[in-house]
Amino acid sequence: MSDDKKSSTRRNIIKSLVFVPMGAGAAAALQQNGPAPAAGAGAPNPRTTAEVKPGADSGPYRPRFLNAREWKFVVAACDRLIPQDEHGPGAVELGVPEFLDRHLQSPYAAGEIWYMQGPFMEAEPEFGYQGKLTLKDIIRVGIRAVDEHCAASFSGKAFADLDVRMQEAVLKDLEAGKIKLKDISSKLFFADFLSEVRNGYFSDPIHGGNKNMGSWKMLGYPGSRADYLEWVTIRDKPYPLGPVDQSGRRG
Repeated sequence: MSDDKKSSTRRNIIKSLVFVPMGAGAAAALQQNGPAPAAGAGAPNPRTTAEVKPGADSGPYRPRFLNAREWKFVVAACDRLIPQDEHGPGAVELGVPEFLDRHLQSPYAAGEIWYMQGPFMEAEPEFGYQGKLTLKDIIRVGIRAVDEHCAASFSGKAFADLDVRMQEAVLKDLEAGKIKLKDISSKLFFADFLSEVRNGYFSDPIHGGNKNMGSWKMLGYPGSRADYLEWVTIRDKPYPLGPVDQSGRRG
C-alpha cells in the first residue's frame, strides 16, 4: 500500500470519529483499517523516551495520576492510534496524554456517577459495562497487564520499548481480543483507552488536549462560536472563520 493511501485511510478514520456517538463505533473503524503505520515504521519510537512537547499556550506538563512507566505507555499508544502526518497533528502533538492524565483524576473516572454495586458480570453490550473497575482502574490495570504481556512475549520489553510495527500489532490484537490479559479484558481496555484518546483529541482545549484547537482547524470545525447556523446546510464550501474555544481564544 502506498504512503498516500495509508495516510488517506488514517485521516478518514480520524474524521469519522467526530460524528460517532460517545463510546460507539470508533473501535470498529480502527479494527477495519488498523492503526496506521508512521513513517519509518520498524524503528524505535523516540517519543516514548521524550517529554511531550507543550502547546504554545502552556508549559511542560508533569503527570500527576500516571507514574513514569504508565506515562511512557500512554505517549507511545497515543502516537500509534493517531500519529502526526502531512494532513494534521497527532495525538501527542495535541496534548492527548495530558488530557488523559487529567481526566483520570476526575470524579467521573473514579466512578462517582456510576452504579458500582454488584453483582459484577460480563453482560451483553446493550446492558452496558457491568464490571467492578472504574475508568481510572481500567486504564491503570490495563496498562500494567499489557506491559506484562509484552515483557513475556518480547524478551522483557515493555510496550513503549517496542518498535512501532510491534506496537501496532499489539494494539490490533488487543482490539480483537486476541490477547488474554491478567485481571482485565483486552477488548474492554482497548475500547476505553481509544475512547479517552478520541475524547482528548477532539475536546475543547480547556481539558488539556486539542492544543491550540489543532483538530478543529484540521476539520474546519468552528468550536464554540456563538452563531454559525447559516453554514449548517452548506456542504460545498469550508467554514471561512477559525474556531473559538470555551475560554474565548480564537484559532
